[in-house]
Amino acid sequence: MTFASVAPILPVRDLDAAIDRYRRLGFAVRAYAGPQRYAFADRDNVSLHLAEDDHGHGHSHTSVYLYVSDADAVRREWAGVEGHLSEVEDTPWKMREFAYADPDGIVFRVGHHLAP
Repeated sequence: MTFASVAPILPVRDLDAAIDRYRRLGFAVRAYAGPQRYAFADRDNVSLHLAEDDHGHGHSHTSVYLYVSDADAVRREWAGVEGHLSEVEDTPWKMREFAYADPDGIVFRVGHHLAP
């Protein structure tokens, strides 16, 4: 038995705004064709699901770690998209990474392994 893939479901306050934001972050995004406010965001081998949060929570405590080939390049690409970007730094756990917090409160840590 093997696990084939994972697609975290991320709660968003405004699905239309999230679809636009994830497109600007470089994801191919498509809305679900059914009645639910739901979308799929894909980039390379990464899949995220976006679900409009209609429960009135107002914020998320969701974090996602994205392993990439070049954290600095992703950081440059994501500059200018609303939200908060930290600086890229080398960590004691041998990663080069940064954090991006989107307006829905979802925190993405983005990094690549440092050479030994």
